[in-house]
Amino acid sequence: MASTKEYDQAASEIRRLDALRADGVLDTRELIRCATLAASSHNTQPWTFCVRQDAITILPDFTRRCPAVDPDDSHLFKSLGCAAENVVHAAAAQGFSADVRFNPDEESVVVVLSRRPSAGATDLYRAITRRQCVKTAYDGTPIGQPELEKLEKAGEGRNVRPIMLLSEAQKATVIDYVTRGNVTQLTDRAFRDELVSWIRFNPGAALRTGDGLSGRTSGQPALPTWIAKWIIGWVLTPKGQADTDAKNIRSSAGVVVFVSSQNDKAAWVEVGRAYERFALQATALDIRTAFINQPVEVRPLRPQFESWLKLNGEHAQLMVRFGHGATAPFSLRRPIDDVIVPAAPII
Repeated sequence: MASTKEYDQAASEIRRLDALRADGVLDTRELIRCATLAASSHNTQPWTFCVRQDAITILPDFTRRCPAVDPDDSHLFKSLGCAAENVVHAAAAQGFSADVRFNPDEESVVVVLSRRPSAGATDLYRAITRRQCVKTAYDGTPIGQPELEKLEKAGEGRNVRPIMLLSEAQKATVIDYVTRGNVTQLTDRAFRDELVSWIRFNPGAALRTGDGLSGRTSGQPALPTWIAKWIIGWVLTPKGQADTDAKNIRSSAGVVVFVSSQNDKAAWVEVGRAYERFALQATALDIRTAFINQPVEVRPLRPQFESWLKLNGEHAQLMVRFGHGATAPFSLRRPIDDVIVPAAPII
């Protein structure tokens, strides 16, 4: 069985911050490496990348979809938006501007790149290698108004806006919705089976796949997969998860809900971009984040949740808690060569 040291070395190598080239030549491979460090549901990394002249196309990999938790693939397309946003900031660090477009014909995200010598590395670029979902409890301290304003601005996008929930009363209501969502999800055999299939119970399993939810990132003890799958049936319960989530939400400085005026693939991509900017800004401010999406993912709950948020024709798309706290071990990624596909020949 691989050691935690081997795991951490691999995670560190993936997140190295390379020296920037000074010759004005675009390093698309480096842009793709930065893109793969974006967030994705269950760390499925449901993307492939194709370099076409002056653009990088991000294509959905439907073999990595999660039909139980994400039946309409909305999370999948949000993940493509997260990857595209990382390309935007990594391109600027290389002196290029990036124009993100959704191509409905092939359901892809196209990032068109053009030389802009005045562009440069920013705090958000430097945060790409450090962004992570920290699923443990935070320290409960509030976040100052200047930092909250930066976070809120970062989370704004094209027809996307963040709703910041900061009061104890608001967090209590969020806990109620999350608890109800846990009951629905964790009593659903298809959801449980899908979730367990993406859990990597020991460093060796995580290193073999380079994806999934590593127990290393959440402080779980490393166990042989066959033993862990037997044990998890006893410990992964609605009440246990609800208690953990309630504790984690109470320890957070706040919760943010990303809402959009549209509810289609192009909108999902924009939501992903807005979330990734928010998470990068949070990382730059030494603030932790973690998804808490049950009220969005459980279809019967979503209209009630949106009504509580007083949305008028908008759609709740993602929910994230944030606050001060310790970092955690990083998740892994697949090799870059596994996610780059050749461009189709021009006929």
